[in-house]
This record gives sequence, C-alpha cells and structure tokens, in this order.
Amino acid sequence: MKYPIIAYGDPVLRKKATAIEPDEYPHIKELVNNMFETMYGARGVGLAAPQVGMSMRLFVVDATPFDDDEPELKDFKKAFINATIIEETGEEWGFNEGCLSIPDIREDVYRKPVIKISYYDENWKHYEETFKGMAARVIQHEYDHIEGKLFTDKLSPLRKRLIEKKLNDISKGAVNVEYKMKFPAVKKGR
Repeated sequence: MKYPIIAYGDPVLRKKATAIEPDEYPHIKELVNNMFETMYGARGVGLAAPQVGMSMRLFVVDATPFDDDEPELKDFKKAFINATIIEETGEEWGFNEGCLSIPDIREDVYRKPVIKISYYDENWKHYEETFKGMAARVIQHEYDHIEGKLFTDKLSPLRKRLIEKKLNDISKGAVNVEYKMKFPAVKKGR
C-alpha cells in the first residue's frame, strides 16, 4: 500500500519522533514494506515514518541507485528502527540533496562522510554499524527526519530566504508531483 507523502509545513515533520516497542507495532514488517513501496513509487532513496504522517523512529533506505559510483551499495536496502547516530566523523562534503516532502527543491548540503549508528531492523535484530559515503549521507538525511529536522535547516540564511516562496508554495499544494501528497495549508473540502 502506498501512503501519501506529507508536504513541507506539516507539524509532524518538525516533531522529534518517538521510539517504538516490538509489542506496540506487531505489523512492523508490513509497515516497512508499505514504506518501501511508497518510496519506490515516488522514486526516492529514503523515506522516514514522519513523512507518511507517523511520528515514530523508523526509516527505510535503498542506496542502490548510487552503486555506479560506490559498488558496495549494490542491494543496499535497509530498515532502521529506533536508530541513534553514535558518531559522525571526517571532513564534511557537499552533495545536492532533495526530499520527497520538499519536491522540486534541491540544495547542496554538507555532511560528515562516516557515521556509526545503532538500530534495529524489521525483525528486531540489533545492529551497531559504521557506514560511509552515500550510504552514510542517505541515512543521515532520513535520521534528520526522525529528529524533526529537514535538509533545508542546514542551508545558510541567504539560501533559506531565496527558497522561502517555493517552500510556502509546497505547503499550499502549488507544486506538480507524480506521487500522492498531503499538503498542510490546503483546506479540506475546497
């Protein structure tokens, strides 16, 4: 099942998501599969639960599209539950990022190239792993979502001012997308 993606401006995207317990969500595998289906339908490489209106510490990533540049990303598809980034290291590097909740806006974002993260997968198996390069970047982007942060928060005040109108338009639904979205400033019934 594909979920509508929550657009910029909705308060759920700014809320720090809460941890989930195994008994609290017995259908976690189904949710993870639905999130992957939603992400693929929107041609994304990552999707966090807040982006589909659920304020829980869950996100999915598939960095396979970057395997031309980083062959180790072939079949890099993972779910992250209750993730905590333990450490970010290295010299920050820029990359032009976008976000399914903020369509048609792409900006250079600087992030550290190596992360150490603790998380559970959809089978509630615990991991503590280190990721680098594009895998680290995609994970950091999605991790920001469960912390209530967006990639636009990492932009300079000038860049933020330059895209402010576009961001407001997105929240009002004045954007063309090929996937289903929910816009916070659109009045119901109109």
